[in-house]
Amino acid sequence: MEDILINWSPQETRVAVVENGAVQELHVERTLERGLVGNVYSGRVARVLPGMQSAFIDIGLERAAFLHVADLHVVGVQPRGPHADAGAPTPIERLVFEGQALTVQVIKDPIGTKGARLSTQISIAGRMLVHLPQDEHIGISQKIGSPETREQLRARMQVLAGTAGEGEGSGGGFILRTNAEDASDAELAADIAYLRKAWTQIRERSFRSPPGTLLYQDLSLVERVLRDLVSERTGSIRIDSRMQYEVLHAFGEMYMPDAVAKLEHYKGERPIFDLHNIDAEIDRALARRVDLKSGGYLIIDQTEAMTTVDVNTGGFVGARNFDDTIFKTNLEAAGVIARQLRLRNLGGIIIVDFIDMTRDEHRSAVLGEFRKQLTKDRTKVTLGGFTQLGLVEMTRKRTRESLARMLCEPCPTCEGRGQVKTARSVCYDIMREILREARQFAPKEFRVVAAANVVEMLLDEESQHLAGLSDFIGKPISLTAEPANQTEHYDIVLL
Repeated sequence: MEDILINWSPQETRVAVVENGAVQELHVERTLERGLVGNVYSGRVARVLPGMQSAFIDIGLERAAFLHVADLHVVGVQPRGPHADAGAPTPIERLVFEGQALTVQVIKDPIGTKGARLSTQISIAGRMLVHLPQDEHIGISQKIGSPETREQLRARMQVLAGTAGEGEGSGGGFILRTNAEDASDAELAADIAYLRKAWTQIRERSFRSPPGTLLYQDLSLVERVLRDLVSERTGSIRIDSRMQYEVLHAFGEMYMPDAVAKLEHYKGERPIFDLHNIDAEIDRALARRVDLKSGGYLIIDQTEAMTTVDVNTGGFVGARNFDDTIFKTNLEAAGVIARQLRLRNLGGIIIVDFIDMTRDEHRSAVLGEFRKQLTKDRTKVTLGGFTQLGLVEMTRKRTRESLARMLCEPCPTCEGRGQVKTARSVCYDIMREILREARQFAPKEFRVVAAANVVEMLLDEESQHLAGLSDFIGKPISLTAEPANQTEHYDIVLL
């Protein structure tokens, strides 16, 4: 069984999913940095890029959003031009034009310097269904049981979608979410009516709203807990805010009555996250090194291009021979890595460097355990086998910033490199800079303002070189220590 803990404050909501005393997932939403995925906007085409088959759309954000032709749904336009080759799609410059108004939905949050990615194929998520207003397709989640069960659900939905929601704007297609497998016809019909009503309201707002207007916003993190995280395995949902408890209770009674019984208002004196030492777990989830119980450890490095995970035996020497030591370390690491991916919300390309194993059965067992542990992930994961170099390649769908990107920023000292120059290297940079300046200018004196450890080295170990430079340029060089300076930061003042 798992418990869901919700720590709410006006500026930030934090949610932890705890199983057997260990944190499995962390979700953070800040009021001023709330994610945009699912939001529907009235947009305006700012620029069409035929070479990239894309367009930049102004939706009122700091950076223009990005719309690719593959995500464009245009009613009444043939998929191919009359003179195009078979299979060639209609180019984007024939589908949209600058200044055109479009109703668009965010499908990927802005990440780093990249703007949000958009689609004009709108989808609205409900409790058990996802509504596709511009499509008539009935789809079933891949995670739902047997083909027979899927066909039965599809047949039921075709009947319900043809009759439910009349008067609320009928039509459109639906995708059944995983939790719809055991839903009754009444529950499905209620979800259909709710989603069609939501789409009708979006359309009405779009007709009377200027470009850049937010037409629809996805549920808050507190509400998404009931919609997305609650399952049969959930034992309790505890929230420490009376106001949000009442909001969540009302939302649950309307859309998830079975979950209401699990909802509790936490009134304890200790902060709710202290119950399971979750703040310390968050700190560990931001660290580069993750220790294993066996004595081994992981090194997790996140970059723009990919995330790498390196497995090391460390101090683990408890097995009978070296092969068994490696195998047991890798086996333990497989479960810890899967949990860390969820905990840190790492996405994109992920490369795992398990310790080299000589026996094929060990490699198969580790890969099987890793695959098994990844099935606990709510996010789509694609896992490959071992490459010729012994690496495991995988991808994990990325729709929002990782925990580290949300809570941290690059170090101002090393500028995100993870390392800084030594004091000696900075001394040599300073002397080269003085030599360059001396060739262009003729001041009476050069004054160096640098960090205390750099000045100390120039006065001690590098004093002979500094004196030689002063004699060579024929000018005195004075030193001033600035306690506020970091090692790499210095100034050369011409007096």
